[in-house]
Amino acid sequence: MRGKLKRNDCYLFLGIAFASFSLFLWQRLAASEEGTMVVVSRNGDTIASYPLNTDERIVLTGDGGGSNVLVIRDGEAYMEEADCPDKLCVKQGPVGKNGESIICLPHKLAVQIIGGETGEADVLAR
Repeated sequence: MRGKLKRNDCYLFLGIAFASFSLFLWQRLAASEEGTMVVVSRNGDTIASYPLNTDERIVLTGDGGGSNVLVIRDGEAYMEEADCPDKLCVKQGPVGKNGESIICLPHKLAVQIIGGETGEADVLAR
C-alpha cells in the first residue's frame, strides 16, 4: 500500500494545514478582543480600568507614595518600572489572558485581566 502521494492526498494535506494556520491566527487575535480589560486596584479598591487592545503607558501611584509604570501594548500588559525594593512585579512579565494578574505588594497594587480568552491550566485534576 506504499506509493506516491496522489492529488487528493495533497489537497487533504493543504486543507489541514490551512485549517491549522487559521485556528492559530484566531487564537492569537482573541486576546485583543474588545471585551478584555486591564483592571488596576489599590488596597482592593478598583482605581482604573483600560481596554487591552490599546497602546498606553500609565504611571500608577501606590500606597505610601511609590510608583509603578504600567504598559499596555500588543494585547498584553506589563510593569515596565517600579521603585519598590524587590521589583518582582517588573520581573513577572506580561499578562494578557483572563484571570492573569500582576501584584506589587510593597505598593499594594494589583493589575488583573478581565474578560477574553482564559489562560492555560497549570494543573489538571481528576
